[in-house]
Amino acid sequence: MKKKVFAFSMVFLLVFGALAGCTSSNTTSEKQPADESKEKKEPGVVNLYTSRHYESDNDLYKIFEEKTGIKVNVVEGKGDELMERLNVEGDATEADLYFTADAGNLHIAKESDLLQPVESEVLSKNIPENLRDEDNYWFGMAKRARVLVYAKDRVKPEELSTYEAMATPEWKGRVVARPADNMYNISLLSSFIEVMGKENAKEWAKGFAENMAREPQGNDRDQAKAVVAGEADVALMNTYYVGLMSVSEDPEEKKVAEKVGVFFPNQETTGTHINVSAIAVTKHAKNKENAIKFMEFLSSEEAQGKFAEVNFEYPANPNVQPSEFLKSWGEFKEQDIKLSVLGKNQQKAIKIFNEVGWK
Repeated sequence: MKKKVFAFSMVFLLVFGALAGCTSSNTTSEKQPADESKEKKEPGVVNLYTSRHYESDNDLYKIFEEKTGIKVNVVEGKGDELMERLNVEGDATEADLYFTADAGNLHIAKESDLLQPVESEVLSKNIPENLRDEDNYWFGMAKRARVLVYAKDRVKPEELSTYEAMATPEWKGRVVARPADNMYNISLLSSFIEVMGKENAKEWAKGFAENMAREPQGNDRDQAKAVVAGEADVALMNTYYVGLMSVSEDPEEKKVAEKVGVFFPNQETTGTHINVSAIAVTKHAKNKENAIKFMEFLSSEEAQGKFAEVNFEYPANPNVQPSEFLKSWGEFKEQDIKLSVLGKNQQKAIKIFNEVGWK
């Protein structure tokens, strides 16, 4: 009898031990996922290469960080230098985003295999089709118009009409512009190739070059200064430079801004040329998800309002109004083209400038 009791006790202990072991194992396996689910994923960073040097952009970076917890690391430089840096760094680059002026520059980056396409319903909704790459490699975030800036004391607005008119003998020795290798001018001529045809575009470039009051030189601000100094009557310029000069810490630049007027050409025909500052995800982005979130934020009404109010740029998001300063110049008709063609016509434009002697 004692042997039977002993045997039964041993069986009981073995069974109980086995069950206890199973229970312990199950408990551990069930708790592990629960513990993992409680771990919070760090929001991480996004690394931006940008040729923009505006305090308002820095403010937007801070707002984005506060909203998302994603740290924005910024590397500033000239657009072409940053592009070359991306090329040299290759897949070792830390850059997730490339932000620079002019669709022509973004076209070069795309053709150089430095970017990647982005699929985002938010970006497609906020940024009109004509202001982004046809394959979604880049998205325009702020617009600027390339206009005629004139001396208020010597030129009446009714004397002005079209870009083409500035290439006629009436304006001989009265116009100034940047050199031919400037991307703003290359994109302008690229747009003319699209809207008026190659031969007419070449005729315009030839006539305008012959009408210049001096050899092409300097930046857009220098063109406005030349007009006020009496070297010329009309300059080819981007609108936002006039705005920036109006609030410049340099008293001389403020005076220049006060003495010039802004005219939007071709309102009865093909419309005024516009371009963009645009942003793209780099080909070797390590933080692509964060990069897209950042782009979507910049396209939002909140961020676009900042571009409009502080930088004197026209918002790319059609739901956002321009600043009161820009509104004071009036509404204007834009060229009805997709900005991706500026890159496609780039080499043709460069060839035309060389052929007509625009230095």
